[in-house]
Amino acid sequence: MNNLNVAKIQLNGSAYEIDTETNLNQLLNKLKIQKTKVAVEVNGAIVEKNKYPNVILNKGDKVEIVHFIGGG
Repeated sequence: MNNLNVAKIQLNGSAYEIDTETNLNQLLNKLKIQKTKVAVEVNGAIVEKNKYPNVILNKGDKVEIVHFIGGG
């Protein structure tokens, strides 16, 4: 990746590089994660699924992805 087009974020507590202008939908697609099976928090705030395409990730953002696990 060209450093001019890279933003470093924190993903589930670890450093992670993304292309600048990446939104939450694109991040989940890159990670091969179905958005229906997770909850996503950016900088301490839970993001509604219908807003994923509009949330552009910025350098230094802290993203937490929590997977739903069924149980009985």
